[in-house]
Amino acid sequence: MIERIAALRTALEETGCDAFVSVSPPSNQYLTGLMTSFMEISSGIVITATEAQYLCDFRYTEQSNDQVAGYEITEIKGDLLVRLGECLNKVGATKAAYDPSGVTASEFDRLGGAFSGELVAQPDLVAGLRIIKSPEEIDAIRSASNLAQGVLDELIPTLEAGITERELSAQFEYEFKKRGASSVSFDMIALFGARSSLPHGEPGSKRLEGGDIILLDFGCRREGYCSDLTRTYVFGSIPGAWFDEIYSVTLEAQLKSLEAVRPGASCREVDAVARDIISDGGFGAFFGHGLGHGVGIEIHEWPRFNKESEAILEVGMVMTIEPGIYLPDRGGVRIEDLLVVTEEGCEVFTTTPKDLKVLAG
Repeated sequence: MIERIAALRTALEETGCDAFVSVSPPSNQYLTGLMTSFMEISSGIVITATEAQYLCDFRYTEQSNDQVAGYEITEIKGDLLVRLGECLNKVGATKAAYDPSGVTASEFDRLGGAFSGELVAQPDLVAGLRIIKSPEEIDAIRSASNLAQGVLDELIPTLEAGITERELSAQFEYEFKKRGASSVSFDMIALFGARSSLPHGEPGSKRLEGGDIILLDFGCRREGYCSDLTRTYVFGSIPGAWFDEIYSVTLEAQLKSLEAVRPGASCREVDAVARDIISDGGFGAFFGHGLGHGVGIEIHEWPRFNKESEAILEVGMVMTIEPGIYLPDRGGVRIEDLLVVTEEGCEVFTTTPKDLKVLAG
């Protein structure tokens, strides 16, 4: 983590701030290597040109002493935000950068109330460092992707009529953890039949039956990094020629946009490749989300593939490509792969076939 602290210090100089303060679990994992739950604040860090302070309470002291290198570790009592403000005063900070997405209004008030200097919002400071993944980060994401894909490949042939969306989602989560994942990357999307038209629908009590579409969007977290994968199947029989058509158009859009990924390409241009194919097929109104997003410590990171993105692809970016077509009350298709940008174009982590597959009903 010494290299990441150094990189942050270099970036900090350009902001005019003399300190960086964070309670954001993703940012703190990136800068310290310590993996904790993203559901609660577990630590605080203060970094200046000469200081690297790590503050935590009793729950994390032993773990931090074993796993956090390059920081002076202090066990604190009471309000972590107040202790961080006091730490900023102690190290002589006058202007401290922070990520506004990593604190609530209440947390900001408590931090600012204890700090005698100025807090300056710098939303891109750490996020900018996280865009390009190191070889170690890429290996961790590939490992998470391989684990998730292995679960898909083993569970899909076992599907039987009558299972509910919620039951299938639970099977995936169980298998993830059984095979070494720490958690899911996000709440799995498992949708059957007409419910597959819901781009981010929540698994419910719908039971699988013949002629149903099966849309599965899932991922797991391993070694602190996420994976993301979507496949769409049909159970027993294809629901109609309309589904053949939207699947074919979505697959073409996905394959062509993968071919467009290369260093120097703009995210907006890659998004347009898929969007134009879907629009030319007559389904532009039914593809309302961006083509994809960065993946890393968090499931949604920068940059993004969408119509407004000004980002330029660089070697080491890990991204998804996930076009979809969603016809209300009929059904939908999404096909998603996870990739890393390389000198030659991209390496796609997911190898599960994408041709339309009819599962035995």
